Amino acid sequence: MARVYNFSAGPAVLPEEVLKEAAAEMLDYKGCGMSVMEMSHRSKVFEEIIHDAEKDLRELMNIPDNYKVLFLQGGASQQFAMIPMNLMKNGVADYIITGQWAKKAYQEACIYGKANAIASSADKTFSYIPDCSDLPISEDADYVYICENNTIYGTKFKTLPNTKGKTLVADVSSCFLSEPVDVSKYGIIYGGVQKNIGPAGMVIVIIREDLITEDTLSGTPTMLKFKTHSDAESLYNTPPAYGIYICGKVFKWLKAMGGLEVMKQRNEEKAKILYDFLDQSKMFKGTVVKEDRSLMNVPFVTGNEELDAKFVKEAKANGFENLKGHRSVGGMRASIYNAMPKQGVIDLVAFMKKFEEENA
Repeated sequence: MARVYNFSAGPAVLPEEVLKEAAAEMLDYKGCGMSVMEMSHRSKVFEEIIHDAEKDLRELMNIPDNYKVLFLQGGASQQFAMIPMNLMKNGVADYIITGQWAKKAYQEACIYGKANAIASSADKTFSYIPDCSDLPISEDADYVYICENNTIYGTKFKTLPNTKGKTLVADVSSCFLSEPVDVSKYGIIYGGVQKNIGPAGMVIVIIREDLITEDTLSGTPTMLKFKTHSDAESLYNTPPAYGIYICGKVFKWLKAMGGLEVMKQRNEEKAKILYDFLDQSKMFKGTVVKEDRSLMNVPFVTGNEELDAKFVKEAKANGFENLKGHRSVGGMRASIYNAMPKQGVIDLVAFMKKFEEENA
């Protein structure tokens, strides 16, 4: 069977070249006689895999030397607890609520200290990013938290909030490596890799060294201390070895493609094709205000639930998979991550035009 166009929000499409390479190495990685899936994480061979992956990620993102890169388990959701456990020295943190995941992170932080929701776009179903130029930042806030790209609602911070000198923590799960970023503007920048980088089961945390201390909340498990993993270079326990290996391949693919500047241009071109169609369509409508649109996740609706369901069903029959919107919002959503080819978006738009003509 031919490969479909997979518009899933995560686990999501991976570069075909990477999958082919991994397939070729499945039984014998570089002549060692075994698969990466079965090798010791303490072996010289794996040591090279993890060091290479970190080196390539540092190059791609220009990560400053005073930041640690941690390959951890538990996905982004585990960071909702790990961050307050490690950073809430004053017991206070400010959260900007722009969607489901920021809200969940905020609710988790409330368990560990005083979490303040200092801005929110809930009033309009998270269809925009609030003005964050002059927020009521708490004087004793340990950090300010954002989810930079909102996978469910398709919004993206184009300008980082003015944190008034406080540490910025950002969940970038669904926009990770989609464009260049200035890592030095963040205290922690982290993301689950299953959207734009690799297979499900791991999270990459890029953290400024001064935030890694022994001084964590009382009762913080050893496994949930950044210092534990930083000291052990992500090898405190058996890491998600195969996930790290695939991520490493994706980093090499990104470098071969020309790096993050090139990816940004490609992503802007792809998104423009879809947004331009939505803006002129009489049937389909985008749900996000123009200035806050994500390059990665594009939600849209017809305004009729039966028609939405019909579209998703027919799209699937035509090789366009996973276009159903998140269960909390309905409608449709096309996630057009780095690995989604431009042709996939062109073909989707052609199908949408045809569907519109047939169902007008």
